[in-house]
Formats: sequence, structure tokens, C-alpha cells
Amino acid sequence: MSTLTQDQIAAHDEHHHCAPKGIMRWLLTTNHKDIGTLYLWFSFIMFLTGGAMAMVIRAELFQPGLQLVEPNFFNQMTTVHGLIMVFGAVMPAFTGLANWLIPMMIGAPDMALPRMNNWSFWILPFAFTILLSSLFMEGGGPNFGWTFYAPLSTTYSPDSTALFVFSIHIMGISSIMGAINVIVTIVNLRAPGMTWMKLPLFVWTWLITAFLLIAVMPVLAGAVTMVLTDKFFGTSFFEAAGGGDPVMFQHIFWFFGHPEVYIMILPSFGIISAIVPAFSRKPLFGYSSMVYATASIAILSFLVWAHHMFTTGMPVFAELFFMYCTMLIAVPTGVKVFNWVATMWRGSLSFETPMLFAVAFIILFTIGGFSGLMLAITPADFQYHDTYFVVAHFHYVLVTGAIFSIMAAAYYWLPKWTGHMYSEKLGQWHFWCSVISVNVLFFPMHFLGLAGMPRRIPDYSIQFADVNQIVSIGGFAFGLSQLIFLVLVIKCIRGGEKAPAKPWEGSEGLEWTLPSPAPYHSFTTPPEVK
Repeated sequence: MSTLTQDQIAAHDEHHHCAPKGIMRWLLTTNHKDIGTLYLWFSFIMFLTGGAMAMVIRAELFQPGLQLVEPNFFNQMTTVHGLIMVFGAVMPAFTGLANWLIPMMIGAPDMALPRMNNWSFWILPFAFTILLSSLFMEGGGPNFGWTFYAPLSTTYSPDSTALFVFSIHIMGISSIMGAINVIVTIVNLRAPGMTWMKLPLFVWTWLITAFLLIAVMPVLAGAVTMVLTDKFFGTSFFEAAGGGDPVMFQHIFWFFGHPEVYIMILPSFGIISAIVPAFSRKPLFGYSSMVYATASIAILSFLVWAHHMFTTGMPVFAELFFMYCTMLIAVPTGVKVFNWVATMWRGSLSFETPMLFAVAFIILFTIGGFSGLMLAITPADFQYHDTYFVVAHFHYVLVTGAIFSIMAAAYYWLPKWTGHMYSEKLGQWHFWCSVISVNVLFFPMHFLGLAGMPRRIPDYSIQFADVNQIVSIGGFAFGLSQLIFLVLVIKCIRGGEKAPAKPWEGSEGLEWTLPSPAPYHSFTTPPEVK
């Protein structure tokens, strides 16, 4: 074993004593736990910011007739709400969880590239400051929807489009650096003996997500760059008059956008696969099928982009191809849902807050999946397209899917993160308020859409008034419910009952289990009973 020289010992001591304090500690940190905490707090602030914009949207739609905001400002709210929730709330939250958990789950001392880790976080606040500041510019902020379709984003957009493009580039750089870090860490820093098929599922889902990020973020960068040059430099990529094609924009955007929606749900599958076995007190059913299902979802996500474009006049052959590929994704997703239910089957279940959110995730995410199957049917999609039915579908997948899983993760790991148990009573209040209000908010939107109410409009016909009022009340209730969570987290950080070494007694360790044994205890009578 090598011995340290006196100089090295002195240098180490000196470094240890002048470790940065206060704000500098957070600015300069290369510790994966600190950076994970920064990501999680940042995403929560963005979640509340995007939520405030959703409140403006729902207040405007509370009754017909323009009452609160100008139509242009309404469009800015829908656009920035979408951008903030996707790039500012959901993705950084998953990256924060990856930073906290992956090194601990694979037995690594830290992330493989700690300085890049710090950098990938600290450019994000600047990106979102730029995006939000565009709202205060002359002409207003981006008002063309989060999908920024040309020519809305090129010919008819405000000058602040340049700020929007710049902020998207910075977010993309952050995502790519984070993804590289995750891949290098998992490939190189696993503990001896941790083979691929022994990785916890959260690690697997993030590994696959990271490859998706590296594959599609440059596509987004290309799309926003072409939007920039079309608007400010006289090019005609998407301008029909100059020989371009606005439909090409949709192909490029959705080739990024569809894998992106899986980037926002795959880590959720890993979280639920850790929580359900723990509170069922038995190993996950069908570990290897979960790994293969995750990989197949990721591969198929590149073959379905044009299901967002059935109404653009594709050849029938193309429409059929995208319809069948989209339906095919339901198969590996169904395998996952089956495995979670099979894990709970005959388990010794208990329903603490993390498990409540996990069970709600499984049920409500499945509803979102079924409405997705409806949207996949080409002739039916001609009716659903650009109505509130689509809004209902993707909010079921992203709010009761991605965000509920992030909350489940927060409750599950908070005792490990803070050293304190959270208030279970507040957690239950948060869960029940959230789960009731979120369904009042999004379920009626299915009927609005089927009745023909178009999305992204600040005003509507009188026949939609009653349902919109119910939806808005659900929206305000859901927004306020999240303040319970804020109070709970702050109380938990500041103190409370000390967390035991095994916060979930009888369940601890199950999230690190090896692949499941043959589950005779799941579907047959245990041997000793026969």
C-alpha cells in the first residue's frame, strides 16, 4: 500500500480546512449528493413557476368570454408553461434523482465526471432566466406552443424567439453532459461483482434514458437553429415561398419529441420498480423482462414520431406504419404494468405515502396509456387531433405519470437524504388532495375533446362552459395541494423524528435485490402449505 508524504498530508489538511462554506459550497460543489439536491430544488421551483402559469391558463378558461388576459399573453403562458414543465421540472428532477441514487446503487464513490456534473447543473438557472426574461421583452415571449411549429415560430413570432432558441441550446447542452456522465459512471464505476443483470432497475432505466438523450438532443438543437436562421438570417428551411417545407419542421421536431416523451417516463419506471417491491415485501416479478421491455420501448420510440402528424397528409402506407408501431409500444409497457401488479400480488402490502403514489402512478399512467392507444388509431386521430382529448392524454402520462413518480421517489428517499422521517400525516394529506384534484382537473378534458373543443385557445363556445369550470376548480386545487408538499419537505429537512438505518422496516434492501427467483410464492400455494 502506498504511503503519503508529509507534503501530501499537509496539502490534504489545508484543503480540508479551507473547504468552501455558504453559497460557495453550492457553487463549487462536485459532490453528487449536493448536485442532486440542487437539481431537485431547482426542478421544484420550476414546477411551481410552470404551475403558476397553468393557473393563469385555467383562470382565463374558467368561463367563456375574454376576461383576464390578452389572447397573445395566453399563448405565451401555454408555451412557456409547457417548456418549463418539460425542460425545467421533469427532466432536472430525474437528473437530480440520478445524481443522488446511481452512485449509491452501483457502489460508486461519486459520479465519474464530477466537475462536468457541477457545470451541467449551473448552466440551467441561466437558461431559464433567459427564457423567463423573454416574457418582459417588447412583443412578449414565445407564443407559438412548446412544439414551436413553423411558420408560427419563424414568420409570425416575436423577436424574443432568439432568447428562446438560446435557452433551449443551453438546456440541451446540460442534458447531454448529464447523460454522458450517467453512462460513463454506470459503465465504469460499478462495484466488483455487479454485473449488468444485477443493476437496480432505476439504474437500467437511466442508462437507457441517457442514450436516448444523447441521440435526440442534437436533433432539437438542429431544429431550433434552423428556426433561428429562418427568422433572422433569411434562410427558407421551413418557408414554402423560398422552397422550404413547414411539414419538414414537424418531422424533425417529433423525431426529437417522441423519444423525449419517453425520456420523461423511463426513469419513472425505475422508481416504481424500486418502491413497489419494497412495500410488497417481495422481490420484483420478472426483472429481466423489465430490462428488455425498457430497451424495446426506447428503440420503438424512434419509429413512431409521425403519429403526431396523421393530419398532415401522409401517404396511407406511412400512416399505417406509424399506427402499428405506436400500438406495438403498448406491449412492453403492458409487460411492465403486469410485472408491477404481479409483484404486489400476494405481497405483504402496506400503504405509506411512497406506495400510495406508486399505486396511483400504475392506475393513472395506464389510463394515459389507453388514451394513447386511442390516439394511435389513424382514422380516429383525425377526430381527436388538436382537441382537449390530446391534452388530457399527455397530462395523464406526464402529471400522474412522471410527476407522481418523482413525488413517490421524494417520499421514499427523503429519510435517507435528510436523516429525518417526514410527517406521514402531511404526506397522506398531500397524496389524497393531489390524486382527487388531478382527476377533477384532467379527466373531464377527455369529454371536452370528444365534444370538439380545440386546444390552445383563450376563448370557447358556451356549451363547454360547465366542464371548463369543473376543470379549472380541479386545477386550482391541485396547485394548492403542492404547497402541502413544500411544507412537508421543509419540516423534514429542519428536523423531526430521526430516520432509522432502515426507514422502511422489513422492506429495506429490496430495491437492491438480485433478479427475482422463480416466484412460486406469487401464483401457487407455497410448498409448506401443501
